[in-house]
Amino acid sequence: MASDFRVLVLGDIIGKPGCRALFVQLKTLIKDFSADSVIVNGENAADGFGLLPETAEQIFSSGADVITSGNHIWQKQEILGMLDQSPRLLRPENYPPGVPGHGFTVTESKNFRLGVLNLQGRESLPSTLCPFRTAAEVLRKRKEEYDAVVIDFHAEYPGEKEALAHYLDGKVSAVLGTHTHVQTADERILAGGTAYITDIGMCGPKESVIGVEVDTAVQRSLTQMPLKMSVADLPADLQGVLISIDKERGTARSIERIRFSSTV
Repeated sequence: MASDFRVLVLGDIIGKPGCRALFVQLKTLIKDFSADSVIVNGENAADGFGLLPETAEQIFSSGADVITSGNHIWQKQEILGMLDQSPRLLRPENYPPGVPGHGFTVTESKNFRLGVLNLQGRESLPSTLCPFRTAAEVLRKRKEEYDAVVIDFHAEYPGEKEALAHYLDGKVSAVLGTHTHVQTADERILAGGTAYITDIGMCGPKESVIGVEVDTAVQRSLTQMPLKMSVADLPADLQGVLISIDKERGTARSIERIRFSSTV
């Protein structure tokens, strides 16, 4: 509908294949889906672990408005200064005080203010502050700054992701899971108007094991040896979701899975 604000959210970029596909295809996807704002998770863009400043700048130049991340954002020391300096580059908000960067930002397009909140789960991930209480606090303190909020919840377990979505149902436009690199098929609108999906997927090589070379992943499982994981240098899929937000209510009207196969 004409009153909708359309947000394209893409999953974890995996190394050079994910970057190549994103740099070549993102502007076309923005046009094809009439996206008003674009959010991309960039925590695995640097050879599968971390993000470099020059890559972040290329992601922004390709059309992303906000880059979110997760536990791997700390892998490259070079990004730490940019985390402090760039309002559009996020790390999870629920890290302890004193950590570089921030986890919430607001972008504006077509007279609509979209808040983006980045959170990290606590199940089988490094210990962080409570994402539930952190989200509630951010929404309370910053409520005058935004018209709607989309959350990238970088977490391991579906139960934790679903619980957060229900906790925030009606208070945010979307709770979108990242981290597992596997796009799930459970997208839906909850009773209060919040869009949810357990994982939006990845921007990475399709013929891989969550982005890495198949043979190495198989051998790691067979031998239990800590073999070095390398990104599979193959054409990538771009995976994510398109959210349509009712501009007057700030709730989601629809959520659609996106999966585009690149040839680069």
